[in-house]
Amino acid sequence: MKFRFAERKDISLILGFIKGLAEYEHMADQVVATPDLLEYWLFDKKTAEVLFAIEGEKEVGFALFFHNFSTFLGRAGIYLEDLFVLPEYRGKGYGKGLLTQLGKIANERGCGRLEWWCLDWNQPSIDFYRAMGAEPMSEWTTYRITGQTLKNLG
Repeated sequence: MKFRFAERKDISLILGFIKGLAEYEHMADQVVATPDLLEYWLFDKKTAEVLFAIEGEKEVGFALFFHNFSTFLGRAGIYLEDLFVLPEYRGKGYGKGLLTQLGKIANERGCGRLEWWCLDWNQPSIDFYRAMGAEPMSEWTTYRITGQTLKNLG
């Protein structure tokens, strides 16, 4: 099993994985990302990173992540925004491999934690994460401001 970080030339591939994940999560209509937006935010602004899992010469899974910060720990963490393995490659260890690589990256960078969200209905993923040792944060509620509400706030 091989892994590599995405490069600027991978923009279309990254967008394809994002759209594949959105379809799986029944949220395809919410994807407004474009190649230009991804290139700007991932490679010009460097606000997130992408790691690919590779079988042979084919990228079969991806993890998109970025650093956050814990004031309590006094150090950065890694937030996993997206983890997705192509359906035909599931069950071969690529998801576990990507999470393991992210754990390695977090340790190498001195991060205090690795965290992510998971949809409540996604029991296969919940079971997978629990098997990896992840614990749900049941005492926390996620809040979000987007769109016009965000514009009005600012």
